[in-house]
Amino acid sequence: MVIAAKKIQFYIEEKLKYGKPLHFTLIDPQTLKKKEDIEKCINFKTDAFMLGGSIQINQDYAKNIVETIKSIDKKIPIIGFPGNVDGVFDYLDAVFFMSLLNSTNPYWITGAQAISAFDIKTKKMETLSMAYLIIEPGETVGFIGDAKPIPRKKPEIACSYALSAQYMGFKYVYLEAGSGAEKSIPPQMISMVKKIIDIPLIIGGGIKTPESAREKALAGADIIVTGNVFDDDPNLLKDIIKAVKE
Repeated sequence: MVIAAKKIQFYIEEKLKYGKPLHFTLIDPQTLKKKEDIEKCINFKTDAFMLGGSIQINQDYAKNIVETIKSIDKKIPIIGFPGNVDGVFDYLDAVFFMSLLNSTNPYWITGAQAISAFDIKTKKMETLSMAYLIIEPGETVGFIGDAKPIPRKKPEIACSYALSAQYMGFKYVYLEAGSGAEKSIPPQMISMVKKIIDIPLIIGGGIKTPESAREKALAGADIIVTGNVFDDDPNLLKDIIKAVKE
């Protein structure tokens, strides 16, 4: 029997049972999105939307995006990806309850989470606990989150953090190079982390081509997230999503 409170977690787990990586589309709620672009994204078979960003959260735009998505497909999950406490919108299907484990500031590890916990409980929102790890270069999220980015050439450090996250009870590990990063997560790091943990591995940041997406999938990513591609060229998503699921 499916527990309603964990329906999005169940949705992800069931999809991953087919042995193919999933694709999530990240939307930064700074600007409105065209309905036709969102419709294309859904038709291209993205598995879920993530809503959030590091700065300039616009609540009205976020609500409009959610309403637009649901007007096209009521079943596709919309998961909050909050950059801070103001990113927990009450009209989401679930929220990634994130801890930026390699931040140098306790606020991003446990502080913001403590501040938002009662608000999330009041909203009766499903939480997906996730360890968030910033990898070089880190970009805006690394700067805002006071992160000590893990060096790209040191996959063993990422493995240590990821395994500790699993032992602490997190349900997901997310390796993040940063939105718009020139360099994405190295396949060697993905492969090593995937071999050391038993929980789903999410990869994001700097994935701009089908070739890059396919590389991440073959290396062992369970979920691949693209964001800027949606803003720059929604049509390119078709080839990226196809590459992820081949």
